Amino acid sequence: MMNGLKEFLANSLTAYQACDNAKTLLLANGFTQLSETETWQLQEKGRYFVSRGGSSVIAFTVGANAKTDADLAYKIVASHTDSPALKLKENPCVKGAYVTLNVEKYGGGLWYTFFDRPLKIAGRVILRENNRLFIKSYQSDFYVTIPSQAIHINREANEKFAVNAQVDLLPLFALNSENLSFDEMFAGLKTSEDCQVVSYDLFLVNADMPYTFGLKNEFLASPRVDNLSSVYSSMEGLLAAKNTRGICVAAMLDNEEVGSLTAQGADGDFMENVLRRIAYALGKDDEGYYQAVAKSFLLSADNAHALHPNHPEKSDPTNKTLMGGGVVIKAHASKAYVTDGLSAAILKTVFDKANVKHQAFFNRSDVRSGSTLGAASLRHVGMRGADVGLAQLAMHSACECFAIADYAEMVKGITAFYDSVITEKEREIVVE
Repeated sequence: MMNGLKEFLANSLTAYQACDNAKTLLLANGFTQLSETETWQLQEKGRYFVSRGGSSVIAFTVGANAKTDADLAYKIVASHTDSPALKLKENPCVKGAYVTLNVEKYGGGLWYTFFDRPLKIAGRVILRENNRLFIKSYQSDFYVTIPSQAIHINREANEKFAVNAQVDLLPLFALNSENLSFDEMFAGLKTSEDCQVVSYDLFLVNADMPYTFGLKNEFLASPRVDNLSSVYSSMEGLLAAKNTRGICVAAMLDNEEVGSLTAQGADGDFMENVLRRIAYALGKDDEGYYQAVAKSFLLSADNAHALHPNHPEKSDPTNKTLMGGGVVIKAHASKAYVTDGLSAAILKTVFDKANVKHQAFFNRSDVRSGSTLGAASLRHVGMRGADVGLAQLAMHSACECFAIADYAEMVKGITAFYDSVITEKEREIVVE
C-alpha cells in the first residue's frame, strides 16, 4: 500500500503528471477511457474514466443493476490534484550576474520552505509543427534551487523575514547567459527541426523523495501530501470496493489551491456533466438524474491540521486532532466544510460498521478556516456531503508529513463508503 503511494507522490510532480499516473493505474486495472466529445456506451459492472484539461480525471464504476435500480445513487470521493508551487512566466530568463527564472506564486504556499531545496521544472509543454499543436508532459532532468541569503548578510532572518515573490523566490537557473536558450531544455520533446515550443504550463516543484521517519518509521514525509494522498487513497478505495450497488466515483480535480474556478476545477461543470452523462447512458432522463443526485453522498477528501507537537495551543481546546487518531471528519459552522450533524452521523455509522478509526476536526473559534473543494462541488450537484482527510503537519510546506497508520484507515474508510448503501425512508436513514 505505502510503496504505491510513495511512488505516486514522487512521480506526480504537478497535476499533469498526477493525472497521467492516475490514468495509467486505472488502465492497468481494467478501466476504459471515455471522451467528452463522443457518445458514451456504459455497461453494468463496467469501469470507466474521463479526463479534462490534462490535469483532472473522474473515474467511476457502474453497479450490477444500475439500469433498473430505483434507488440509484452516486457515492463520490472528490480530491484535488494540484499543490502550491511556483509557476513559470513566459520569457522567464532574468539575466544578470547569473540567470534566474521569473516565477509567480500558485496557491498559498509556505514559501520559506522552498528555499535551498532541489527543485525541478515540471508540467506540460505545447509544441507546434506544420500548424499542428502537440501537448507533451515534461519534467526537467536537472535541478534548480532558490538560495537563501546568509545570516551574515540578512541579520534579521531569524527574527523577521517576509518573502517577496518577485525578489526572493527566483530560482538560480544558470551560471551565465552566454548562448543561453531556455528552449534547449525541451530538445528531447521535439520531433523535427520545424517543431517549436509555442507555450507551456510549467511549475517549480520540490523534488525531494518521500521518506519515513520516527522511532518505528511511523511517519511519512513528502512533497504534495496535500492532496495527492487523498487522490491515491480514493483510487485504492475504488479498486478495492465490491461495488454491488450504485455508481462509485473518484473525482480528482485540478485548481483547488487557486479557488477551483476553472473548467477542470470543482467549481466548474466537469463533475456535473459526468454525473448527468452517466445517468443518460444508463437510460435515465432528467427526472431520473435528479432523483439519483438527491439520494447521493459526496466525500470531500482533503487533509486536516494535526495538533502540532510544539504548538498545541493552536488547536481547538476540546477537539485535538492527532496523527494516528484515524480518519478526520471536518466540520465548520460557517460551512467552510460541508459536514453537518446528519452527514457526520451517516459517515460515522459507515466507518463504525467497518471498524475504521475516526476523529473530529474543528478550527479554533478565533482562527479563520481554510476551505476545500466540497462546497464548490455541491454548488453544482446538491447532495449530502462531508469533509474528511488525514491529520497532517506542515500543510502547504514544500514537505509535509502524516502518520502511516492513518493512511491505511483512510483507504479502509473510503472502501467502506463505496461498499455502503445509504437509503432514507420516512425520516429514517438506513446504512447497509
